[in-house]
Amino acid sequence: METNYQLTDWLPTTNREIKIRGWQELDVIIISGDAYVDHAAFGPAVLGRILESFGLKVAIVPQPSVHDNLQDFTKLGKPNLFFAVTAGAMDSMVSNYTANKRSRDKDAYTPNGDKGFRPDYAATVYSKILKEKFPDVPVVIGGIEASLRRVTHYDYWSDALKPNILTDSNADLLIYGMGEQPLRELVELLQKGIPFNALNTIKQTAFLLDKDKTVPINKNWEDVRISSHEACLKDKKTFAANFKVIEQESNKIQGRRILQDVKNKTLVINPVYPTMTEFEIDSSYDLPYTRLPHPKYEKRGPIPAYEMIKFSINIHRGCFGGCSFCTISAHQGKFIASRSKESILKEVDKVANMADFKGYLSDIGGPSANMYQMKGKIQSICDKCIAPSCISPVICHNLDTSHKPLTDIYKAVDQHPKVKKSFIGSGIRYDMLVPEFNKTADATELDEYTEEVITNHVSGRLKVAPEHTSDAVLKLMRKPSFKYFHKFKKNFDRINLKKNLKLQLIPYFISNHPACEVEDMANLAAETKDMGFQLEQVQGFTPTPMTVATVIYYSGYHPYTLKKTYTPKSKKDKEEQHRFFFWYKKENQAWIKNTLQNLNRNDLINKLLPSFGKSKNGYDKKMGYNPSKKGRKSNEFVSVLHKSKSNYKKRKNR
Repeated sequence: METNYQLTDWLPTTNREIKIRGWQELDVIIISGDAYVDHAAFGPAVLGRILESFGLKVAIVPQPSVHDNLQDFTKLGKPNLFFAVTAGAMDSMVSNYTANKRSRDKDAYTPNGDKGFRPDYAATVYSKILKEKFPDVPVVIGGIEASLRRVTHYDYWSDALKPNILTDSNADLLIYGMGEQPLRELVELLQKGIPFNALNTIKQTAFLLDKDKTVPINKNWEDVRISSHEACLKDKKTFAANFKVIEQESNKIQGRRILQDVKNKTLVINPVYPTMTEFEIDSSYDLPYTRLPHPKYEKRGPIPAYEMIKFSINIHRGCFGGCSFCTISAHQGKFIASRSKESILKEVDKVANMADFKGYLSDIGGPSANMYQMKGKIQSICDKCIAPSCISPVICHNLDTSHKPLTDIYKAVDQHPKVKKSFIGSGIRYDMLVPEFNKTADATELDEYTEEVITNHVSGRLKVAPEHTSDAVLKLMRKPSFKYFHKFKKNFDRINLKKNLKLQLIPYFISNHPACEVEDMANLAAETKDMGFQLEQVQGFTPTPMTVATVIYYSGYHPYTLKKTYTPKSKKDKEEQHRFFFWYKKENQAWIKNTLQNLNRNDLINKLLPSFGKSKNGYDKKMGYNPSKKGRKSNEFVSVLHKSKSNYKKRKNR
């Protein structure tokens, strides 16, 4: 750890640290489900630094115990303004459980990865305790757990439809999405003397109102009322229909205020803020973070999530992909907020001068690595748009997908004298690099970016996410046809040969996604096998609040068409779909053969389970490679997901 920092360089976490600062009272106390890392990638740290910038006295209670006398919630006393509550950087249920609802072995946001320090439904648990202990102190909840549960939502882990989190938590105000803008307005209004209970016109906030009270009038906003929580409980199609309104309003530049009745209250969700300007997002990243975990954790072990991003740089927020299974746009927004080049290079310099920096940046990226500075060419067109994705089913003609600013950033970073190499660890949208899909882009520029990444920024393996091979499933996912992955791979192989590299291409896939039938999984297995991939790790679909796929999973209806849509839900259905990924395992082969025979797909049997034995050219039909033929060169790039070392030249000439 750096030695030039004092304990007072972190937000205080104990009474001793408060006394060292000479404070007699606190203005805001933050309660967090994560260990305290003073870094811009950790929401509680950003929250604390922003509050501090207003001259407020702020403290943080990280991972308070909920299993004792609850002294962690009272030890710092009562704040003058409010408690700020977050479950942490992840929804606590995603953090605590796998897609199979099994308890995870590790918690990445806890020292040593220890589990058990974050309760289930953490934001709700923390808030209810605070309201019991300090009923007269306002509680503001935020973070991804609160954000994605801001309205009636399906909770996979309890298999129940739950009301908005304000109803369950008793919190007074909810800030959804990236919270800097509403938080700043909240503090400014409080400092002007406006009572907390009158703060009902702040954008990107939600609150509950007694039904007999009039919704505050705002002449600049239009209202839209969605079906009540009780109506959603009675009819799944009604719940599905609600989601279309919620998603569209969340993705608008000028969204409407959403109203929903729940019990004897009305939920009021104010419209979103405009996308953060370059100045605003720079202001968040330029705050005086130590970029280090609090010294209190030195003896407990490293924090895995911090170790992962310790030498990385986040250059933008938001994602216009709008994937049906992903929560990024629901929380960070559809429009991209990009940092300035100056702010990015300033952080690079700070990282490069850390005591244990060895010259390697682990990532220069964001939610999607290659969306930096991308936006509409004509803003007025974007102002009227309600589409959930800018690149599905096709790339919008108004979207500027120039990769030149990103290429320039990479090159500027690599010019730093202490940076030996910078990697791109974030997921790259490979489809935007395929000219046949990204038709309005400069093909030469796309090729230059692709070559720059493959040549200078890949640490052995390039990860991309085609997710599936079925066009029907991909359409529902809001992902492009798998044919574009073939085209990207062809270009990847070409550059690999041209530069005499031995890089690996790692494709990620999802099983058990809505609209996916058993036959689709068989086709996926056959097509990926034919490309030389032998899959070993596959992500099972996990229903999380605020996604199209989750709405379909629970209701059985697509929220945009209200047509019935199949989803594999039973344990048996999920396991059967999953087995196709592992066609090469002997214990699966008899079952696969019988299943495909019942589907009259003997063609797939021949592809997945050909007769064993060596062919004339030495190709082992079982594994795609004859290990006895030493010296054979393979450019069919192998990865954790790809062990087949088939004859590249033969495939290339097919």
